[in-house]
Amino acid sequence: MKHLKSLLFATALFLGATSFMSAQSKVAHINTQELIKAMPEYKAAQTEVEQAGKTYEAEIAASMKELEAKLKQYDAEAPNQTQAVNTERMQEVEGIKQGIAQYQQDAQQNMSKLEYDKLQPITKKAREAIQKVARAQGFEYVLDASTLIMADGKDLMADVKKELGIQ
Repeated sequence: MKHLKSLLFATALFLGATSFMSAQSKVAHINTQELIKAMPEYKAAQTEVEQAGKTYEAEIAASMKELEAKLKQYDAEAPNQTQAVNTERMQEVEGIKQGIAQYQQDAQQNMSKLEYDKLQPITKKAREAIQKVARAQGFEYVLDASTLIMADGKDLMADVKKELGIQ
């Protein structure tokens, strides 16, 4: 009887340890930001977004330069103009300023949309590769390592990069 109790206790201990080991091996981690930044598609998308940003910046700078030139001209001509003309010119300048501000706001919205549209398929591809590798290796959960305080589990970065063909 004592022998049976010892055997049952040892079996329970073994099963508990096996379950614990099994539970640990079903959790992995990966830094998705790092993975996405390593993808060639990301670099191409960033280049395109940066180019669009430079185009918007150039257009805004050109508009500001035009506004400054008009302001100088109007300031120089103001003493020789009537009050009505000067008032009309001030309203014109305010309208131009509002137009530039609206264009800046639209440009920012367009940049955000462009960045989202470019990054969404890249993020989807990365997520699918992570899922494929994790399932193939028997992991039930994959945590994002960028928010982890401690990550002793399996890091899937090398395996997912291999899946995506990234060196």
